[in-house]
Amino acid sequence: MNPKKGKNGNKRSLNGIITIVIWALVLTVLFNYISSLYNNANTSEISYSKFLQMVQSDEIQSVTVGSDSITIITKKAALAPSGSQEASKKLYTGIMDDSNLISLLEKHNVEFKSEIPQTLSPVMNILLTWILPIGVMYLLLTLLFRNMGNRLGGGGLGGVGKANAKVYVERKTGVTFADVAGQDEAKESLEEIIDFLHNPQKYTAIGAKLPKGALLVGSPGTGKTLLAKAVAGEANVPFFSISGSDFVEMFVGVGASRVRDLFQQAAKIAPCIIFIDENDTIGKSRDASRFGGNDEREQTLNQLLAELDGFDPTKGVIVLAATNRPEVLDKALLRPGRFDRRITVDRPNLAGRLATLQVHTRNIRLAEDVDLSRIAQATAGAVGADLANLVNEAALRAVRMGRHAVNQEDLLVSFEVVIAGTEKKGTVLTEKEKRIVAYHEVGHALVAAKQKNAQPVQKITIVPHTQGALGYTMQLPEEEKFLLSKDDILTEIRTLLAGRAAEQLVFNTQTSGAANDIERATDMARKMITQFGMSDKFGMVALGRVQSQFLEGVATLDCAQETCAAVDREVMEIIAGCYTESVQLLKENREMLDKVAGYLFKRETITGQEMMAILEGKTPEETSLSAPVPSGGPSPSSDGELPAPEHSPEQGPRTPPSFPPQNGGDR
Repeated sequence: MNPKKGKNGNKRSLNGIITIVIWALVLTVLFNYISSLYNNANTSEISYSKFLQMVQSDEIQSVTVGSDSITIITKKAALAPSGSQEASKKLYTGIMDDSNLISLLEKHNVEFKSEIPQTLSPVMNILLTWILPIGVMYLLLTLLFRNMGNRLGGGGLGGVGKANAKVYVERKTGVTFADVAGQDEAKESLEEIIDFLHNPQKYTAIGAKLPKGALLVGSPGTGKTLLAKAVAGEANVPFFSISGSDFVEMFVGVGASRVRDLFQQAAKIAPCIIFIDENDTIGKSRDASRFGGNDEREQTLNQLLAELDGFDPTKGVIVLAATNRPEVLDKALLRPGRFDRRITVDRPNLAGRLATLQVHTRNIRLAEDVDLSRIAQATAGAVGADLANLVNEAALRAVRMGRHAVNQEDLLVSFEVVIAGTEKKGTVLTEKEKRIVAYHEVGHALVAAKQKNAQPVQKITIVPHTQGALGYTMQLPEEEKFLLSKDDILTEIRTLLAGRAAEQLVFNTQTSGAANDIERATDMARKMITQFGMSDKFGMVALGRVQSQFLEGVATLDCAQETCAAVDREVMEIIAGCYTESVQLLKENREMLDKVAGYLFKRETITGQEMMAILEGKTPEETSLSAPVPSGGPSPSSDGELPAPEHSPEQGPRTPPSFPPQNGGDR
């Protein structure tokens, strides 16, 4: 045992005892002071002449003669209800050499007596008055602080300086790399750390040192915490898990104390892994230019930096940290020697999504028609948490439908629930609104079908959903793309604006249903100019930058005010040009627009194959995926087209949100 640690431990214990004794003494003095104030509030002094006058007027019930005073109880106090303020009120006066007092009291029938003095030694008096209360207070405070320490993790006054780390020993994490899919690159980077923990002599023989720390960076739900637990499970070492917010308290210095305590615990049972989740809570940059500051957070960060420099890496203590805001971390925290490696936990690709779905469906009973590769292809941009939620929603739907296995329809419907919400069965659109929604959605689908670079249409529906969509057009990619060309982006903008173009062309009106389409189209046009360098006017100049790319990815302009105005004009020109092209495409295919919209108006939900059958001049009912006609639906005209459109200002559809698209281009 380290004698220095023993001395420090004894010193902390002595300081704790002294602290509790001081608290007990203060509380005892406070208790005695309050007791004296209470006694003085219920007694008052009168003169001896006033006392005699009250005896002669028969106002006194009884008196008690003490060693230095006479306590007086009036008849009014004696007759008052017990426990009342009047009943507890007493008077007292001093003793005088009056030989007529006893005869006067007997004459007026006043009860009188004399106190028998208590014969307590001075030592006993001190024990009862001071020592005993202090001892009782000490015991109560000890029990109180011990209880608080157990609740808050122990250590220090109420445990505020103790690290609240959850310790998983050996395989108790219950997670290995077999439970992590779609992150092959991240697992490859972490396997070397696992091998070092298993065979450190192989690396030390050549003079290599184990990396002290690895920073896991990625979007929420990509599996950073799961990867850290898998590393501990694969290495069969203890796993310390703590959140960055657990270090920060209202008391300055508590966070630093918890950091010291955490590394002391880890050193005792090394080799082990320390995992700090949401590391940006304590690792934010120490910017002196900001007004004010947070002394507690900065002290905690300084202590963390000191601990990362102080421990011996050959003992096998590995620090893993996770964050989705790496841009705000302090540069001193990211330098080599502290967090030597930065491992990006990105959104999985097509193969990764398929492997992730296979992991999440291991304990799910699947029907024979389930094709997970199709689901993986449809969920471009989804993270592991999204896919886990999708599988769970499909299992819940299968139970609701009374089946014992999840089929392909359950997975596809649950995918639609995730992106658009459930169907709003209570929402009934008027005939005018339904016509507008039908033309709006078919406008999206038709313009997409008539362009080369557009994604194929999978489904069109005009059934309202809970996430604000009165209808939507689902497009699924045929293959996964990691780069977006200028033609791809312009094609997507034309497709988004085609809903408003169909409203304007057919009904000569504009509705609020195109709000989300316009927002997404404007955002894509602005990115073309400010981030992707696809503008003829500005060329390859970065006019903006993305902040918090692993969170909401907000883009901000970094240019002069005149340039911002010029960017706005350029965006308007792109939007106007794409809108004009969408209108022209719909004019050239007006007959097909009316036919598909009429069929959608009748069916409410159609597939992309049915739409393509109409465009090719075939009968859509001949396709194997034809949707049944809903009961109670409106009657179409004999040729399958809609009745003549009317001008209508009612709200139209909104395009539902999809999974975040993958970033394109080099960064």
